[in-house]
Amino acid sequence: MPKSNEENASLESFSLESPSPLYARVKQIIMQKIRAGVWLPNSKLPSESELLNVLGVSRMTINRALRELTIEGALVRTQGVGTFVAEPKGRAALFEIHNIADEIAARGHQHRSEVIVLEEMPERARASMPFPLEGITRLFHSVLVHFENEVPVQIEERFVNAEVAPAYLEQDFTKVTPYAYLIQLAPLTEGEHVVESIHAKSAECKLLQIKRYEPCLLIRRRTWAAKGQVGCARLVYPGSRYRLEGKVGN
Repeated sequence: MPKSNEENASLESFSLESPSPLYARVKQIIMQKIRAGVWLPNSKLPSESELLNVLGVSRMTINRALRELTIEGALVRTQGVGTFVAEPKGRAALFEIHNIADEIAARGHQHRSEVIVLEEMPERARASMPFPLEGITRLFHSVLVHFENEVPVQIEERFVNAEVAPAYLEQDFTKVTPYAYLIQLAPLTEGEHVVESIHAKSAECKLLQIKRYEPCLLIRRRTWAAKGQVGCARLVYPGSRYRLEGKVGN
């Protein structure tokens, strides 16, 4: 199928004027087109041969640029079909603690949550917690699934100190997130994070609507406030839908 005039124009506007290595320049050019909206999410890129003819670089250079952008998550390559612009992933704060509902709203998307579990935690079940919580006599336990534009993007499992939030079980967490509720009661003074790559449990895969062995990102988090230890949380993200970002220093 012949290229439209608009597609040809977008190829003709490529420029290789840069001191960077050739493959890096090709990556920059492709990303410029994506960011400018010339190539939208899920749209197909020109073939390697077309890029080669327009840019005048080797096939090895084109292939390396496309391969690295695929690894970085900007492109999706399907054998025998072609190369496509990937759907942008949501972003979650790593070093800071934010409300997921606010993060989703900041992207102009709709947030919704479903409550799976909301209970007082039996003593015998404490071995399953992501961190030991010593000196806490009563714990509340909640499991929520957070959706972004009706796509599940996070499982949030919390273990909350009942002394800090005695009315925790009475809240409607479809209207306010556990984070937003707790931060009003006990502003955080300290936090601890552990990040891992995991395969989610079978039940979690069903909640996230992913295949059994799809890689997931796990954050285990423990927090403190002036009132003492608030509790801990286990946050599971589908690796194909979210990425974690952090910044250290100014």
